[in-house]
Amino acid sequence: MWRLVPLKLGRLSRALKLAALGSLLVLMLLHSPSLLASWQRNELADRRFLQLNKCPACFGTSWCRRFLNGQVGFEAWGRLRLLDFLNVKNVYFAQYGEPREGGRRRVVLKRLGSQRELAQLDQSICKRATGRPRCDLLQAMPRTEFARLNGDVRLLTPEAVEGWSDLVHCPSQRLLDRLVRRYAETKDSGSFLLRNLKDSERMQLLLTLAFNPEPLVLQSFPSDEGWPFAKYLGACGRMVAVNYVGEELWSYFNAPWEKRVDLAWQLMEIAEQLTNNDFEFALYLLDVSFDNFAVGPRDGKVIIVDAENVLVADKRLIRQNKPENWDVWYESKFDDCDKEACLSFSKEILCARVTVDHNYYAVCQNLLSRHATWRGTSGGLLHDPPSEIAKDGRLEALLDECANPKKRYGRFQAAKELRGYLAQLSHNVR
Repeated sequence: MWRLVPLKLGRLSRALKLAALGSLLVLMLLHSPSLLASWQRNELADRRFLQLNKCPACFGTSWCRRFLNGQVGFEAWGRLRLLDFLNVKNVYFAQYGEPREGGRRRVVLKRLGSQRELAQLDQSICKRATGRPRCDLLQAMPRTEFARLNGDVRLLTPEAVEGWSDLVHCPSQRLLDRLVRRYAETKDSGSFLLRNLKDSERMQLLLTLAFNPEPLVLQSFPSDEGWPFAKYLGACGRMVAVNYVGEELWSYFNAPWEKRVDLAWQLMEIAEQLTNNDFEFALYLLDVSFDNFAVGPRDGKVIIVDAENVLVADKRLIRQNKPENWDVWYESKFDDCDKEACLSFSKEILCARVTVDHNYYAVCQNLLSRHATWRGTSGGLLHDPPSEIAKDGRLEALLDECANPKKRYGRFQAAKELRGYLAQLSHNVR
């Protein structure tokens, strides 16, 4: 009798799956004319699909010529709008090519938010401007806070945007000057003077900063200068283009040991670079998961592909202002929660200390150590080491101390030793 229950549940599950598949096929047949049309038509050349009509409540226009000229096209199933309900994050894969270059390359297109988040953005703009949930965004934007810096305002100042997003949770003037100077959605980039931007460009900049500052992170800390982020290409309306890096880090979870060791070493190097660099900007990763990193297929290089939740602290400003305990080393608290990709941190403390171990903690706990859980797995990227390494015990000890230190300031020392040890292992297996 006890065995009948799982058998019945199994049959029910299969029946539900078949019913869902049948419903999808019926929908596809009912929409076959539009289905065929969407397959044949390049919707990335459609102004309304790009939501160019919503500018300046958009992310930019620097790539509009490429989109509207048909130089960017969806790959395979990305052409089917019927499947958009599965694409919650609004991320698409496409091909781009200049006629004179010959050949095409893969790019990633992002709307920077879900359909619901974008709808909420529109409603928020309309309510602030008119008091109603719907309106003409072109008319509404000049009546919001995104337009209060229009005109002859000289600089983008911390008082104007502090707390709008993680990027500017505690901005310095030096950081904001960098954002404006490197803003790629203007023809007059290179100047830190806000008044050199058109009014529409200022509004686009501020809206991006408030809604999802990822494009500004990629522009301000570009891959061309050695920062570990995907390369920003441009935007048209509410579609942003970045270069395709490669498969996400998750696809390497069961890769050969020597490959995983190399990837782990690179991740620790990224944590170090973002924490300590010559520019004295500390970039703290507040969302660390296997999906937020990708690996180049040719060079095997690890790159951050989701930079929405990056907090930037200016160490020069902290040393100058000397807030309480500014020179006391800050140790992040280990978070042994039951959810995936947990992190425990205080944004206020990250903004007020010069020496912080947050990035080491985030990488060790969420990606490398036995505490890392993702998609129903555990053990982290360095799971199941060879018997001689497991028997030695040093790797496990360093990972444990890096994720959940037992000694005061133990994570700082463990992270340093772990970087060296992984480099040694990686060199030995090459």
